[in-house]
Amino acid sequence: MSSRVVLITGVSRYLGGKLASLLSADPSIERVIGVDVVPPRQDVGRTEFVRADIRNPIIAKVIASAQVDTVVHMSVIATPFGAGGRTAMKEINVIGTMQLLAACQKAPTLQKLVVRSTTAVYGSSSRDPALFTEGMEPRAQFRSGYGKDSIEVEGYVRGLGRRRPDVDVTLLRFANFIGPRIDTPLTRYFALPAVPRMLGFDPRIQFVHEDDGIEVLRRAVLEQRRGTFNVAGSGVLLLSQAIRRAGRPAVQIPSPAVSAVGSLFRRVGLVDFSPEQMQFLQFGRGVDTTRLVEDFGYRPAYPTRAAFDDFVAGRELKRYIDPDRVAGIEQRVLAEVERRRAAHA
Repeated sequence: MSSRVVLITGVSRYLGGKLASLLSADPSIERVIGVDVVPPRQDVGRTEFVRADIRNPIIAKVIASAQVDTVVHMSVIATPFGAGGRTAMKEINVIGTMQLLAACQKAPTLQKLVVRSTTAVYGSSSRDPALFTEGMEPRAQFRSGYGKDSIEVEGYVRGLGRRRPDVDVTLLRFANFIGPRIDTPLTRYFALPAVPRMLGFDPRIQFVHEDDGIEVLRRAVLEQRRGTFNVAGSGVLLLSQAIRRAGRPAVQIPSPAVSAVGSLFRRVGLVDFSPEQMQFLQFGRGVDTTRLVEDFGYRPAYPTRAAFDDFVAGRELKRYIDPDRVAGIEQRVLAEVERRRAAHA
């Protein structure tokens, strides 16, 4: 099964545009069609841009007229601010996906569907396992937000897979993207002059480098990789370690003040943090990537630590605190504690 005519939704965003550029440079692909409500600002090669809203039934005509055989769905939005509010965000994420999948179901030429999902479907809570595998359910219930939208999107995708078993469905659950070029709430968070963190919590966080993420998407289009896969760099970082590696001072915020701080950041346009992202910065999340390595056949080039360091180097963040010096002080303190403990034993 080879992809010849590929349609990418969300082509005007960074990841969608980058994927379109790579696929358009592949001679084995005849046409790449990019769909979005605004034209892409980055170079997308020979990609044919179609201005369309996936919430509109016109998307079915685009797929049918171009005889699309591969659809890459990249239009799920993570932040309400970027979508124009929570209501608009849900309409784009859920209603848009329903309309797109309805068009896919009717398309006789469709052979492959690749969906960009997120590890946010697992949620973040104090009862989480050390690592989530693809078959696990979230320990906390979603009331709204990106995680809830993504769970609904995945449900509709699985429904299409049951109705169209002839379509090769690949569902990719990405950890938080990071890198020198991509712009996300977390990259803005770590670039703040002083980084707030919740008092008494030091969560484990995991990243996928933007280059690894785009390569996984590219392979999902060009190769037959049916199934659901967690996509993340190996290893984890504690939030305190990440802040220190960015050379930022951390500001400890008591739990009752966290919501107020998050609201303030949203109002002034610094970071668009949703309540579920605040939960992530409280409890963190880790996922198992065994299936990605063994079944999908890809091992990310950047472990979590290296991905974060490349973000810091690529953004040329001014380090207010030397992380090596802090680490050296910590080691000396720990060594002194151990020495005194041994002396009193």
